[in-house]
Amino acid sequence: MVSSGCKLPDLYCQALGFDHPVISSMLTPMKEQMPNVIRLPYGKAPILFFQAPSWRRLLKLMARLSATRMEPTLEALAVAKHELKLRTVIQFVKVHHSSPDWRAVLYFTTDMPLPSSVQTPHKYTNGDVSVLPFSYTLSPLPALLRDGPEASMAKYYVIPSTLTTPYPSLPINFPDLAMYLQSAVQDSRRASSDSSSGMRKLAQYIDSCFPCDAETAAAIDDDSTPRKGVGGIFKRVIGRSKGPKGNRVNEEIYDLVTPFVADEWG
Repeated sequence: MVSSGCKLPDLYCQALGFDHPVISSMLTPMKEQMPNVIRLPYGKAPILFFQAPSWRRLLKLMARLSATRMEPTLEALAVAKHELKLRTVIQFVKVHHSSPDWRAVLYFTTDMPLPSSVQTPHKYTNGDVSVLPFSYTLSPLPALLRDGPEASMAKYYVIPSTLTTPYPSLPINFPDLAMYLQSAVQDSRRASSDSSSGMRKLAQYIDSCFPCDAETAAAIDDDSTPRKGVGGIFKRVIGRSKGPKGNRVNEEIYDLVTPFVADEWG
């Protein structure tokens, strides 16, 4: 369920909704209204998706949507009786088998506790980035997720809960959600030398699917006026890491937050 909001004619987004994403080579400006409120149900319900032409553009679009937030439905609040968390799956999909272009898709559900009837609870609680959350098993999967985590045309990554990146609570606005996603990328880059963990796969997918992102970042910002400073959470993130990998993390974070107005964020 979504509530209407503002138009963003200069930004690109393929689709947002509870139906199934359609992958296309066509890139068109976003014409429909971006909702101010997206309400996530609890339990058996369609999976929300959000699609954009690339990972960087997806994050930058979300970072600009300060008026858009996700929140539980009233029914979800009445049924759950506890703090509701967001479960996120990231997928990269090739537009065509002969094309070098990929699309970035996010999937969202409200987290569900495991019922006692689940025979293999460890499957859903061990942080495996290739196992879809239990909440994703309650409804028919979008077709793009059915081929598994590492198919030739599509790859997905289930964001695990870590000390630095726990599951976010609902409600959450899109700029904070963008920072959550970027924090998951940082976790993945820090795990780049850990062959025993699948966490490094997210950074590998991003680098292999979108190798030109670093070159196109400036083009994405063509319609943005440089602003001085960043506030709140973004000040705390910039400069946190040291060394070559830390520099890369800082560059990614800086590129993400540059569209923000300092006064708006303190």
